[in-house]
Amino acid sequence: MVTTTVLVGYSPSFSTLDVLAPITKTWHDELMKISAAVLPSHDGAFEVRELEISDPRPGEVLVRVVGAGMCHTDLLARTPGAPFPLPVVLGHEGSGIVEAVGAGVTSVVPGDKVVMSYASCGKCTNCSTGFPQYCDLFYPLNFLGSRMDGSTPLTSADGTNMACCWFGQSSFANYAMASERNVVKVTADDVKLELLGPLGCGFQTGAGAVINSLKVRAGTSIAIYGAGAVGLAAVMAAKIAGCSTIIAVDLHDSRLTLAHELGATHTLNAKSTANIVESVQQITSGGAQYAFDTTGVQSIVRGAVDALRPTGVCCLVGAGLAEFTLEGSGFLFGKTVMGVIEGDAFPGEFIPKMIEWHRRGQFPIEKLIKTYRLDQINEAQHDSETGVTIKPVFIF
Repeated sequence: MVTTTVLVGYSPSFSTLDVLAPITKTWHDELMKISAAVLPSHDGAFEVRELEISDPRPGEVLVRVVGAGMCHTDLLARTPGAPFPLPVVLGHEGSGIVEAVGAGVTSVVPGDKVVMSYASCGKCTNCSTGFPQYCDLFYPLNFLGSRMDGSTPLTSADGTNMACCWFGQSSFANYAMASERNVVKVTADDVKLELLGPLGCGFQTGAGAVINSLKVRAGTSIAIYGAGAVGLAAVMAAKIAGCSTIIAVDLHDSRLTLAHELGATHTLNAKSTANIVESVQQITSGGAQYAFDTTGVQSIVRGAVDALRPTGVCCLVGAGLAEFTLEGSGFLFGKTVMGVIEGDAFPGEFIPKMIEWHRRGQFPIEKLIKTYRLDQINEAQHDSETGVTIKPVFIF
């Protein structure tokens, strides 16, 4: 039996998330029942099931989820033959209230508001030098479907382990088990916590790529390929950074209209524009200084690099990027192509920065979000894949 301080009697409002005074509650070894969206197979529909979650172990943080975004990476588990265990509880853009903490956790306490991001070990060379997104254990910590010892905090009704720990959280559920390293405390009281989950991945990836990876300078030009959640976060970050020319490229006019509203100075519809490379070069008087590709499509990546000016830099974040070819002579002119994970962001520093931008009105993420109930998860996936919704967020 473990005794800890937890928050009880709390029900989140969509307009405010006032934290009630915590009281002491006793946590037994018995499992608590939760509601979670389970992906049973790569081609099956999500199913909302009753599961059981264990008490937090040392270093772990139990979070009552109030909002969780759906990201393209969640749907990688649908790829036939993908090395991810099934059935599984996905979700890696969660936000919520700390319900209980395991032994040794000191950075958060029950009642704290948090955003959950990716998991990292904190001990390898990259983690210890400020690059946890390239952790030596990134794959097993985020995709293995279990803790490192093979156990899981979630079990099915029959007592069998349920694959979870997706990005160290599996937040397509009303409770998620995270770790101290991948929760970021939210101190602002004037933000809607239920909308902040996507800061943990999609928005962090787009904004971070512009600010941290490309390190764009004021007065420069950038072409952004793909105006989904990641691309539009990049548009907003480029505006914040002071880019004078921001070109958004996409197939959907509605997304391009929003890109213009968020800061794009030029928009190009790839369906109706005869030659994207020439158009970018014309707009930028010879080529963009920076390019950011979110699509992972070979022809688009090639065009993004070709449309750079000499010494230009192209950043790639498209998941599942296939093999592609580039013209070798183009690199004689100092062009750089770089791959990036999670926007080269350290969540503990970058998520608070994005929250502050949001509070100032510079990062209006609410314009990208449509909310759903968890039992609407299959509808949300359809809306995301067809371009109806840019960023689905499940409200608990």
